[in-house]
Amino acid sequence: MTTDVTARPGGERKNDGTAPEPAKKGPRSIGSRIALLIGAFAFLFPFYYMIIGSLQKAPDSSPAGAFPHLDNLSFRNYTAIDSAISLGRSLVNSGIFTGGVILCTTVFGLLAGYALARLHFRGRGSTFALVLLVQVVPFQLLLIPLYVLIVRDYGLADSYLGMILPFAINSSAVFIFRQFFLQLPPAMFEAARIDGASELQILWRIALPLCRPALLSVVLLSFTGPWNEFLWPFLVTKKQEMEPLAVSLANYISTVSSSAANPFGAILAGACVLAAPAVALYVIFQRHFTSTDIDSATKG
Repeated sequence: MTTDVTARPGGERKNDGTAPEPAKKGPRSIGSRIALLIGAFAFLFPFYYMIIGSLQKAPDSSPAGAFPHLDNLSFRNYTAIDSAISLGRSLVNSGIFTGGVILCTTVFGLLAGYALARLHFRGRGSTFALVLLVQVVPFQLLLIPLYVLIVRDYGLADSYLGMILPFAINSSAVFIFRQFFLQLPPAMFEAARIDGASELQILWRIALPLCRPALLSVVLLSFTGPWNEFLWPFLVTKKQEMEPLAVSLANYISTVSSSAANPFGAILAGACVLAAPAVALYVIFQRHFTSTDIDSATKG
């Protein structure tokens, strides 16, 4: 395949439209890149300062503390946390708690979102309105009735199931899946039903392989809340061997860190330990957030 190029006066060449011309870098593009770099620095600097502050031996809250001497850096604050609480056991507890919430949220959100998007039944609009209404209710207002229901009525105190159940269904996950399934071409579902596929087969073989971006969004959304949650697990269990990482670090920061050699660094070290898995998860999955070519599943 060849591209016709015509010559212009002065030695310039004109493209006939079959090949795109390279974009020219002007002052506007350079200014936009500088603005993006400044924005990236402003966004990343708090994380940098949190890490540097957690490594300091002696506290230094002045602006010069952001660039400390190497002699003032050590892992003493992290070893103090490990000696005060069992990091390994707390991480396992957080993994069980958060993993159970992610599994329940994904499964129930997927089923409910598909039903609200592709199944026609009486009261579908009212059900979706209730889903949206639930999102405006703060979780703190439900703490007392949930505590009575889970601990006293169900008898699930000091158990992982008692910590997982209140977060098992997330209305935001239902909303995300519903909105994604509404974008899928209706011809796919109609053709599958004509071929005799059941709704679960359609969901598993057709809809689910196309909804990877929505699935990853729900996983990350479901991970952040339970991973940072410390109030509800603290109410459900008082056993230290069952406390998630957020509860253990909250107890450490409120009690032990004040007597540390560097309370400022101890608090920042606890924040780094809690934030590290969440940041790692976002870094690993951020490249998978791509739009899916959903129209490629249909002909014509």
